[in-house]
Amino acid sequence: MAAVAQCVRGALRPRFPLLSFSLRTSPRLLCVATQQKNTGQNLEEDQSQSQNEQKVETSSAEKTLTEEKAKLEEQLKEVNDKYKRALADAENVRQRSQKLVEEAKLYGIQSFCKDLLEVADILEKATESVPKEEIKDENPHLKSLYEGLVMTEVQIQKVFKKHGLLRLNPVGAKFDPYEHEALFHAPMEGKEPGTIALVSKIGYKLHGRTLRPALVGVVKDA
Repeated sequence: MAAVAQCVRGALRPRFPLLSFSLRTSPRLLCVATQQKNTGQNLEEDQSQSQNEQKVETSSAEKTLTEEKAKLEEQLKEVNDKYKRALADAENVRQRSQKLVEEAKLYGIQSFCKDLLEVADILEKATESVPKEEIKDENPHLKSLYEGLVMTEVQIQKVFKKHGLLRLNPVGAKFDPYEHEALFHAPMEGKEPGTIALVSKIGYKLHGRTLRPALVGVVKDA
């Protein structure tokens, strides 16, 4: 084949030098074209492989990011829950502290009031012990003493009321174990069972809280 090509080139060289040159160079051109084609195929294969690798890497990265996002969302949820619980605990502590402060303001004088109740009891007994028939102009000293005791008792009750301390004199009321202390139970005609027939000692309440229960006698069924 090479000899034939050489003879053809020799015969054509004098007349068609360009054609001869083309025949001489065409195998090289074919080789170059073949190499370029192979190179193009290799490039396409490399690009395809690179794209596949990029897709795998992208898919792996997306999966990692999704997992990280889920973890962060879970951590955020836990932090929010802890924050809300901390706020609720702080609010409960604040409310309890405020309640304790308010109660301290209201009931801080409780022990002092208990001591004053004994003074009020003595004043009441003193005024009750004075014979009413002896209170007259012929006994000016006794009358003045009695009037002074009454005025003192009235004034101390005003002070008690000013500071939220109120008397409990529950004659005829229903017996309440939170406000009354029963000394005895006895049947009485014309009285409803369970009601208070007699008050032996006045009780007191401080801002709605029983400071001292009233000592009473309660009616029971015959």
